[in-house]
Amino acid sequence: MTTTEWITDIALVLIVFRQLREGRLDHKTFLVPLAIVAFTAYSYLDSVPTAGNDLVLIGALTAVGAALGIAGGVYTRIRTLDGDLLLKAGAVSAVLWIAGMGARMGFQIWVEHGGGADDVARFSLAHHITSVQAWVAAFVLMALTEVVTRVATIYVRSRAVRTAPTRPVLGTTV
Repeated sequence: MTTTEWITDIALVLIVFRQLREGRLDHKTFLVPLAIVAFTAYSYLDSVPTAGNDLVLIGALTAVGAALGIAGGVYTRIRTLDGDLLLKAGAVSAVLWIAGMGARMGFQIWVEHGGGADDVARFSLAHHITSVQAWVAAFVLMALTEVVTRVATIYVRSRAVRTAPTRPVLGTTV
């Protein structure tokens, strides 16, 4: 892994760690993770191979990313306080985020330094995955989809929280 890849992966993990403490939901909540994955996609997604079962691999990992992102967004607490929206990633959200990011990092380290290249080559041959670029596209799109679906889920939920009618507290008059 290059230094840029390490920095990108660590930055994405730190985003959720930052959200373990409750903080204000603002534009940075959405823009920072989207900018990081946009940079990653621009840097590593040269093409999306379509030969053999490349699209099956890409589709499967993209679906995993979507599931992780939606679940992570659902398990992020959003509430209002004094007119502000507050956001706090729950334990489940953090575990899902780290699992997705960690799986990609772990796979890459295993292939590059752990002797997994031969196993991946055999798997690719047996399952008609035609190139390394198919794996790159699959993992980049998995990350992109995880981030976009998590951010979108949080956005949709934040709109619902903001527009939800407030209930009077027991014992007070409206």
